[in-house]
Amino acid sequence: MKGFCIKTTDGQTIRFEYYTKDAPVTCEAFAATLPFTRTFMHARVSGQEIWIDDAPELDIIQENASVFVAAGEVSIGPMKPARNKVCKCMGILYGEGHFLDCSNIFAKVLDEDLPALKTLGEQIWKQGVQVLVFERWG
Repeated sequence: MKGFCIKTTDGQTIRFEYYTKDAPVTCEAFAATLPFTRTFMHARVSGQEIWIDDAPELDIIQENASVFVAAGEVSIGPMKPARNKVCKCMGILYGEGHFLDCSNIFAKVLDEDLPALKTLGEQIWKQGVQVLVFERWG
């Protein structure tokens, strides 16, 4: 299990590698949901992030959870604990950011694909939502 990729409406592919050592349960649960398509929007509060609030539901516990996320990292809000404010949310940081509640950080963009991710994030910020397709990679 290496990771996943997203395909943009303009034909780009951006690859991400799983954090299999730090978040094995999340990686496995997320991989089982692939492929899927969602419409991503830009965050208003958390920083340079594209996100959704209708992520695949992962009935798992928190692992590798934090509110501090690095550029290029991917997180998803698990269904447990029930009080989690980011349950069913998924975020992809393309720059600086800080979440409202702990989310499972489970993947990171490949270094060579970070410029494409930054471009995608800025496009969504300036032009509005974009449909992204998630598929297995590697």
